[in-house]
Amino acid sequence: MLQTKVRYTDITTDFTSLEQYMEEQAKPYSLPLDEYKEKVKLTYEYMEEPTLDKVTSLLVLSALERITASEPDWTYFAASIYLDKLYHSASTTRGIEADKKYGSLYLLIKELTDLGIYNDQILTSYTKEEIGILEQEITPDHDHKFTYIGLLTLADRYLAKGYQKEVYELPQERFMIIAMTLMLKEKKEKRLELVKEAYWALSNLYMTVATPTLANAGKSYGQLSSCFIDTVDDSLRGIYDSNTDIANLSKGGGGIGVYLGKIRARGSDIKGFKGISSGVIPWMKQLNNTAVSVDQLGQRQGAIAVYLDVWHKDIFPFLDARLNNGDERFRTHDLFTGVSIPDVFMEAVENREDWYLFDPHEIRKVMGYSLEDFYDEKQGSGSFREKYQECVAHPTLSKTTVPAIDIFKSVMISQLETGTPYMFYRDAANRANPNKHAGMIYCSNLCTEIMQNMSQTTVIEEKTEDGKIITVKEPGDFVVCNLSSISLASAVGDDVLERLIPIQVRMLDNVIDLNNIPVHQAQITNEKYRGIGLGTFGWHHLLALQGITWESERSLEYCDEVYEKISYLTIKASMTLAKEKSPYPAFEGSDWETGAYFEQRGYHSPDWQVLQQDVKEHGVRNGYLMAVAPNSSTSIIAGSTASIDPIFRKEYSEEKKDYKIPVTAPDLNAKTNWYYKTAYVIDQKWSIRQNGVRQRHIDQSVSFNLYVQNNIKAKDLLDLHLLAWKSELKTTYYVRSTSSAVIEECESCHS
Repeated sequence: MLQTKVRYTDITTDFTSLEQYMEEQAKPYSLPLDEYKEKVKLTYEYMEEPTLDKVTSLLVLSALERITASEPDWTYFAASIYLDKLYHSASTTRGIEADKKYGSLYLLIKELTDLGIYNDQILTSYTKEEIGILEQEITPDHDHKFTYIGLLTLADRYLAKGYQKEVYELPQERFMIIAMTLMLKEKKEKRLELVKEAYWALSNLYMTVATPTLANAGKSYGQLSSCFIDTVDDSLRGIYDSNTDIANLSKGGGGIGVYLGKIRARGSDIKGFKGISSGVIPWMKQLNNTAVSVDQLGQRQGAIAVYLDVWHKDIFPFLDARLNNGDERFRTHDLFTGVSIPDVFMEAVENREDWYLFDPHEIRKVMGYSLEDFYDEKQGSGSFREKYQECVAHPTLSKTTVPAIDIFKSVMISQLETGTPYMFYRDAANRANPNKHAGMIYCSNLCTEIMQNMSQTTVIEEKTEDGKIITVKEPGDFVVCNLSSISLASAVGDDVLERLIPIQVRMLDNVIDLNNIPVHQAQITNEKYRGIGLGTFGWHHLLALQGITWESERSLEYCDEVYEKISYLTIKASMTLAKEKSPYPAFEGSDWETGAYFEQRGYHSPDWQVLQQDVKEHGVRNGYLMAVAPNSSTSIIAGSTASIDPIFRKEYSEEKKDYKIPVTAPDLNAKTNWYYKTAYVIDQKWSIRQNGVRQRHIDQSVSFNLYVQNNIKAKDLLDLHLLAWKSELKTTYYVRSTSSAVIEECESCHS
């Protein structure tokens, strides 16, 4: 006689029912249950009142205890139990039949719209019949792709809940709502097919969208872009206007990069009065206060990175700003720092030469140009070093002379204590900029993967008219980052890149038209360049599945193969979109149009030549296309490794409020174990070489960490930085030392 399947709500009835439920949950995973059942039984029998919550917690926590490198599948067992809890909670909130996992999609959208949690765009854009068709696409079985930590992260942070934290949305519904939102403005005759394709990509965990999109798509609050970069004008009005813009973006969940290099140095003149300026540090203090006081949707404090040129007279106090010792009046512990570095400085460091510090305001007055507006067009020669030498040679221009290596020592001291400053190699970034015809890149963003044209916004007129105050501004290029990432292990493993990347690029492009950014110049820039950042995560996971060791020539070859293919498919997808919808407005004169982009990277195969001609004829939809973000949150949801990083450990624990969640490297088994060498024992030169190969195929940059032992010698750390620079990396992110305190990550960019 066949046993009836035990309902989740019946597990409190008696231990026989509970035991049968455990056996049913374990069937897909072939787990040894005897010891597990025995432990559960002991605790169950001592419960005075075995409520559903108590028994569920007992089952989950007992399973989590058993997660090890030899038995990693306990995480899926725990996830299946937690799924039943989610289904039950949603059915209670929404009045779904107890045996049904998912209820009516239309009723869910209607109820959450009526509550004000969803905006009304989905209901007004899609008919009830269309929503019914899309409901049939929802695949509950895809919920079993999640690990426990992945499912918990998704449920805790991203699923739409009621005002009392009641469960409404379920995982596949979140993916469908994202797909429906991102396709809102597509032509109706093909929109449903595009929604289905986007849902396929998301629900199979072949890709993830950026944290703001994952959290906010379809909802009545927040925006969809990950982060922003501002250029601060050297004026009191400009500085305070930037602070206001940054606050408005921070409250909506955006991470901010801020270029301070145009601000005059400490001791500079103001309106001819010498020695008056207080330099950049007081303005950093203002930004620090903004980061602390304007939080991101009430979830975490603002995240702001500030960048300064290495030739700026305030560079030493800037490098000390995050240190724990010294005068607290000059400390900004809540900001992240980055240094903008020209090639000629790295040459001076390597050759142990002197370096000269200047005041950018004085250069503008005396020399008639801004030094930061130049870069070396070729390796070893160019306009920046010419202008820099002019400034050095000028008899009346004030300057401070220091050994270049002394500045670099301060950089490394700060990195080993705080993880920062980030390194931004400005010449490499600008040489590879496909839109150099339209502007300049001064710095990167909060997570060092975005490279786009920048310029300051200035007030050109303020007047009263009909009793109103009207301010007229000249908008600068205020960078917007729109991100999503490919899960390499699953997408490459299942050979779906050709299908995945076109829908992914379309989703990213649509974010630009859907966003309502509260800073007008950011909105204008977003539409001018239509910049996106298609990235990747799961690189170490992919190498392990392919049986490729990290420290090997094969890893370099494979990196080259994978990222060239992604680059080709991404450019092709954007070109196809341009044929359909038109190129981005600044396309004319770009390296995309002239073909210089393809020549610079040595793309000469027949396929590339055809694509180059297609791009010349039809354009590309997006002026910037690829960027690899940190991805740590969303890679957890997708059950893979973060970004292009090696794993920290094969087994570790995620700390939660009341307990720890054991986690193993993905797909850890006897075969993959050998290939999961951990970050702090990997020779970082191999990581740099890999990233040099990868960078060739990425038009923007990569969030690339260096992992070092706490006893690393200064010379060895310097050698790593020199190798990164010589490998034409555009940025490096954190220097993660085994002795460093826990380094906070940028949540906004974890796409």
